[in-house]
Amino acid sequence: MMNVMQTRPIPVTMKMVVDAYRQVRANNGGAGVDGMTMERYESDLTKQLYKVWNRLTSGSYFPPEVRLKQIPKPNGKMRDLGIPTIGDRVAQQVVKRYLEPRYEAKFSQNSYGYRPNRSAHSAIEACQKNCWKYEWVIDLDIKGFFDNIDHKWMMRMLEEETKEKWVLMYIRRWLEAPMRKQDGEVQERTKGTPQGGVISPLLANIYLHYALDLWIEKKQPGASFERYADDVVIHCHSKQQAEQMLAAIKERLSKFGLELSEEKTKIVYCKRGKQPDRKEEQQKFTFLGHDFKPKTAKNRQTGKKFLSYLATMSKSARVKINRAVKESNIHRRTDLSLREIAEMINRKAQGWINYFERHGRNELWHIFLGLNHRLIKWWKRKHKLESIYEAVEQLKAEQHQYPKLFAHWQAGYRI
Repeated sequence: MMNVMQTRPIPVTMKMVVDAYRQVRANNGGAGVDGMTMERYESDLTKQLYKVWNRLTSGSYFPPEVRLKQIPKPNGKMRDLGIPTIGDRVAQQVVKRYLEPRYEAKFSQNSYGYRPNRSAHSAIEACQKNCWKYEWVIDLDIKGFFDNIDHKWMMRMLEEETKEKWVLMYIRRWLEAPMRKQDGEVQERTKGTPQGGVISPLLANIYLHYALDLWIEKKQPGASFERYADDVVIHCHSKQQAEQMLAAIKERLSKFGLELSEEKTKIVYCKRGKQPDRKEEQQKFTFLGHDFKPKTAKNRQTGKKFLSYLATMSKSARVKINRAVKESNIHRRTDLSLREIAEMINRKAQGWINYFERHGRNELWHIFLGLNHRLIKWWKRKHKLESIYEAVEQLKAEQHQYPKLFAHWQAGYRI
């Protein structure tokens, strides 16, 4: 299968399909409308990948419907995800890998989301540094961005850099692929690109590259910004500049079928040092799970304290993590061994550490203090001890003997 080489009108090789499949497999993900799991797909892998290659190269590939899956948002509402079939994810990955390098060379250095060798941490660092340079921030919230991408504008933007008709043809088909709801109803789509699609993040970046990034860099040279997908923070030197720029952005985005959330978009004053208090102004905003706000810091050389403007784990992130710890109910799981408890929670705990430790170590201490307390209660129940102090000492001994058993123990958050 790997060496299939035939002359086809579309230059997709079998190697491109195999490489795309490996990336899809690494990303995992659920079944699409066909109900096919990765295990079933791989039981006849040669046939499945050949089918994708054969249809892609002949121009006869038509994506199946996308399965609608709803997940809760932090505000209690639901977010719609569109889950393609595994075969469709492979096909999308082929085109994504084909297109991505040319756009990477064009994208703004201020764009961080869903890009190779860039991360949320890079965006957070850049945002914090800019908050030390600029006094004002526009915290933008684009209402339902992925659901409102205009298909005509999307295709026009793609045509700027993409001359291959087969690429444009397939992207148009993916944009227009119907969505199947959980009750079986099929919904036609005339705008938007579903969150959950392999190619959707790249298309989203292309859309905002033309609609926003280039415009800011050309028309607003006195400002700086960070964008992670549709999360955007813009830095300004004055409130007047921020107000004028916000009005211009509203007008600019409306041209492309996008609207700002009046409720969530705000202008924020980055109070630090000996700057005026301006207590009437908002002084905190949230970006990528971190609250940016005035916070006391210490000069490492002199030891003197001063007021800085820093990122820390957001309140909503703390609430979400504490809820996850509580709902794990580990202190009652006496049917499990300590090692099984560790296996149950380590993946999540390591994820929290990896993402938040740089700017949220104090918050993580409180979170893992609560987790350790639940482990102590579990030990007391498991071993039917009378005293909580006895449970603490015994679990400390276990921790000393197996310091890497729990991810948070290994990271230094110990009893």
